[in-house]
Amino acid sequence: MQRNTSITLLSVGHACVDVYQGAVASLVPFFVAERAYSYAAVSGIVLAASLLSSVAQPVFGALTDRWAMPWLLPVGTLLGGLGIALSGLSGSYGLTLAFVAISGVGVAAYHPESARVARLASQGSHSAMSWFSVGGNLGFALAPLMVAAVVATGGLRLTPLLALPALAGIALCLPVLHALGRRQAAGAGTAIPAGGDDRASFVKLSLAVVCRSIVFVGLSAFISLYATQRLHGSAAAGPAALFVLYLGGAIGSVLGGSLANRWDRVTVCRWSYLISVGAVAGVVFVPGPALYLFVALTSAGLYVPFSLQVTLGQDYLPSRVGTASGITLGLTVSIGGLASPAIGSIADATSLRTALAPLILLPALSWLFFRTLPEPSPKLSTSTLSTSLEQGGPSSPRPGPAAPPKAADADAALAPAGPDRP
Repeated sequence: MQRNTSITLLSVGHACVDVYQGAVASLVPFFVAERAYSYAAVSGIVLAASLLSSVAQPVFGALTDRWAMPWLLPVGTLLGGLGIALSGLSGSYGLTLAFVAISGVGVAAYHPESARVARLASQGSHSAMSWFSVGGNLGFALAPLMVAAVVATGGLRLTPLLALPALAGIALCLPVLHALGRRQAAGAGTAIPAGGDDRASFVKLSLAVVCRSIVFVGLSAFISLYATQRLHGSAAAGPAALFVLYLGGAIGSVLGGSLANRWDRVTVCRWSYLISVGAVAGVVFVPGPALYLFVALTSAGLYVPFSLQVTLGQDYLPSRVGTASGITLGLTVSIGGLASPAIGSIADATSLRTALAPLILLPALSWLFFRTLPEPSPKLSTSTLSTSLEQGGPSSPRPGPAAPPKAADADAALAPAGPDRP
């Protein structure tokens, strides 16, 4: 299987998983309308999706550092879809929380191993990893449209139909895993990573991603309701704002990979967070339809660093790629949901505008953390990342370490030639 084919299948499969992260926020207005949940109650639902995911992702990452678990891709996809499919069937708030939590665990199981597999398939290309991230962004972007198409027509009782993307995602990831397994069975080995772990830089990176996560998850939970209020109750205003928020992430991820080919990753992330400060302020304070422009700028600004932070984490912790992926792609992203109940409580006591205003400061904190981060020299080759898909655990180094592929060569191989580009 060619590299661009593998990345395309993994990217679309990523979309089929992350559609369930976006679906949680997309279901919030329907839970409010059909079940009369308060802001604090729907914040609890967002928290349920995030909490177990936050705790579980580093655990799954640590496990994949010891044993390769490619089966987590189809199993995680299945659980992610099953939880959301069942979330609308019971009027019980407790059962709704449980089903959403099951979905969160499935998403947690998927991401650390999928990041390892994707970087293996990408052979170290920033552009290829950005395309993999784009799949998740598109999943987020399509979530409000999917939920609106299904639930708006027949209510929450139709949520079982939302399991269909999970079935598609399972079908897409299996041939990639099979192809990588055959490649490694044909002789691909494992190398011990050169260089030590830079834990101090990894901690700073993680704190920056936490700040980014709180902004994005907070906006995704409440932007639909906020846009409806700001645009005088228009029924289409909320889903449109959520769609723009998620779609802007896809654009930002692709842009981030391209910019990282020109400048180093730390510089790109630093400028992106600085621009995001003004963009979030525009979302909170600029009135009228201009809200959509600032939502798009905020989304792009927060997602330019997204895939770059994943590879930075892997390069800061070259001996613990799974753990690094679980934290940068999982824990620090999902942990933003922990702040949602606080935002909801402030909104109940004051207003949504007041509750969202503190989010303006968080990209500035991310910028401060990035000011002192070094750009790591690439320590990971394809062989470093690939513990066998058939057998877990470290293996002996080869007599001579494999030379990492040139980013330009990998990018050229992965860049499609015509309109069928991924």
